[in-house]
Order: sequence, then structure tokens, then C-alpha cells
Amino acid sequence: MEELRVASETTQFIVIKLGDEQYGIDIKYIDNIVRMQHITRVPKVASYLKGVINLRGEVIPVMSIRIKMGLKVDEITKSSRIIILKMEQQGTIGVIVDEVKEVVTLEAAQIEKVAYDSKDEKDNFISGIGKYEGGLISLLDLNLVVPENV
Repeated sequence: MEELRVASETTQFIVIKLGDEQYGIDIKYIDNIVRMQHITRVPKVASYLKGVINLRGEVIPVMSIRIKMGLKVDEITKSSRIIILKMEQQGTIGVIVDEVKEVVTLEAAQIEKVAYDSKDEKDNFISGIGKYEGGLISLLDLNLVVPENV
């Protein structure tokens, strides 16, 4: 008789860098990754909203995750990217990241849920910690990072 293997639940994350830290974004939210381009400023918006870009005729708001998380302002380099996210509530939004590293697949057992109230503002946007190849990846909770009324 054949042994039936139950596939454990896996989730794919795109690993990004913000400063010296690595974060994971659930791949199901990612629509596209584009190089940095001209961002048109929009007056009277929150400081973390950098403006809008025109992507194939669609106007997409772009935000700085760094500013939203209370980190230093973005330094745009040739590695910087805008990740286009498709969110259920918020619609389409671009987020600026320092670098896109790789795609990783994590099993449920490799993800530790985070359930603490931290004084460190950036920790409030993290849903869990992924253990991957001996390193740790902070997994972003995009529903907390991306504001509803963009």
C-alpha cells in the first residue's frame, strides 16, 4: 500500500531589503516589480505617500514603506524597485523597496507568529518571522503597512 503524504501548507514570499533588514512580502499580493521611475508628487498627502506613477496607462499611488515604518528616508539606488501590490481593500499601490532579493517558499512550521506589542514602530507591521536557511525574515502584514484610504 502506498503511503499518503499530506502536503504541508506553504507560502511564497518575495524577500526585500529595507536598510540592513530583510522582509518578506506574501507573493499573492504582488502584481509586478518595476524599476524606479519618475514619481509625480501629489500635494497634501501623508509624508509616506511619495506620489503617483503611470504604469501602462494606470495611475498608481506609491508609498515609502521606510517612512511608514519610522525608518530613515529612502535612498534611491540602482537596486531600488517599486513593487506593485494588488490589495483587496486598498486596490493597487506601489511600495518603494531598497532591493528585491529572492523568492522563498516557507512551510507553516517555518513561520513563527508574532503576538507582542512592541514600542518599536516597525515591529507593529510584522505578522510573523520566517526561518529560512539559518536566517530570519520579518514577514510584513501588508494590511497594516498599506493604509486603507490611499
